[in-house]
Amino acid sequence: MERRVVITGLGAITPIGNNVEEFWKGIKAGKCGIDEITHFDATEYKVKLAAEVKGYNPEEYFDRRNAKRLDKFSQFAIIAAKEAWNDSKLDKEKENMERVGVILGSGIGGLETMEKEMSNIYEKGPDRVSPMFIPMNIVNMAAGNVAIELGAKGESISMVTACASGTHCIGESFRMIKNGYQDVVIAGGTEASITPIGIAGFTNIKALSQSTDKNRASIPFDKERNGFVMGEGAGVVILEELEHAKNRGAKIYAEVVGYGATSDAYHITSPAPGGEGGARAMKIAMEEANAEPDNITYINAHGTSTHLNDSCETEAIKAALGEASKKVMVSSTKGNTGHLLGAAGGVEAVVCAKAVEEDFVPATINYKVPDEECDLDVVPNEGRNVEVKYAMSNSLGFGGHNASILLKKYED
Repeated sequence: MERRVVITGLGAITPIGNNVEEFWKGIKAGKCGIDEITHFDATEYKVKLAAEVKGYNPEEYFDRRNAKRLDKFSQFAIIAAKEAWNDSKLDKEKENMERVGVILGSGIGGLETMEKEMSNIYEKGPDRVSPMFIPMNIVNMAAGNVAIELGAKGESISMVTACASGTHCIGESFRMIKNGYQDVVIAGGTEASITPIGIAGFTNIKALSQSTDKNRASIPFDKERNGFVMGEGAGVVILEELEHAKNRGAKIYAEVVGYGATSDAYHITSPAPGGEGGARAMKIAMEEANAEPDNITYINAHGTSTHLNDSCETEAIKAALGEASKKVMVSSTKGNTGHLLGAAGGVEAVVCAKAVEEDFVPATINYKVPDEECDLDVVPNEGRNVEVKYAMSNSLGFGGHNASILLKKYED
């Protein structure tokens, strides 16, 4: 028998707030977290802006030894996961922790550590590479460190599908619980790639905006968009089997009712023409949920602010929803947070859960110039207080990876 799956905990550390309360306040207020790069000297770089986590001091969260032994992407994962766990009010002493899993992804992993140790080997020789280099760098360590921190002894997996990683992690966690393999899963994504080589690499593939105006750099669906802005942080949700949640009196933010995952099988960086793969992912999620296109209130779009993504995703939404695409509200919160790569889907799942809980649709901020290729209701500049019964979150990654999850207002 298939089991129902609900969200009972939320955690986030983002460019507009270092916990869920601050983050959601920033979303509702239309706050922009983009500013000049401070993590390194960007004087010689064409790209000057990024969406950094503000006021972050790892020693406020970790003792000095652990702060030095964890790459920032793992630090962000632990911070968001602990917040989500505490928010869910799960109790390790009362849970069968062998039925608690972790699926946490990252697009790139410990890039900061890799850069530092590459410098060491070239400047000082191989004996000066840190013995912690491998366990700090590898992508699975976000999931591994969270499992260790929280004592989760179920399945512990890390998924890497570029910018779709966080959404794939949540979707696969949903299936894991639905099909009876786990009772609780800590799921989401984390990223910390605002580094010299991270910025240079994405600049040279012509993915990043070179705007120096922080309010006109990440402008999804705007005709003047010219690339995304790199963000960092983590977003984590606690997924739980419904009866398990009810038996302990848990607060339920939303129910996860559908998940679609597809491949474009087309190109390493460009979406398939017409957004064909993304459209199929959305349709699969709706079919699993037994939801009609007319049921969908809100779509949190991948909406990266690149020309191809936003136009192709518009076509994908039209193909998936048909006539209903004319009335569905579609916004991208990447104007607020920048693009968190592998963490985007985790953070945007938190947005969708809060949208369903509070009946609020976030805006696409800093929107000025309409684009006839993106002729959806993009909720320009002002969020809306409307009932949100179904909210969908889309993530589309390099390599042609597409993922959509569908959340619904919980009804007993």
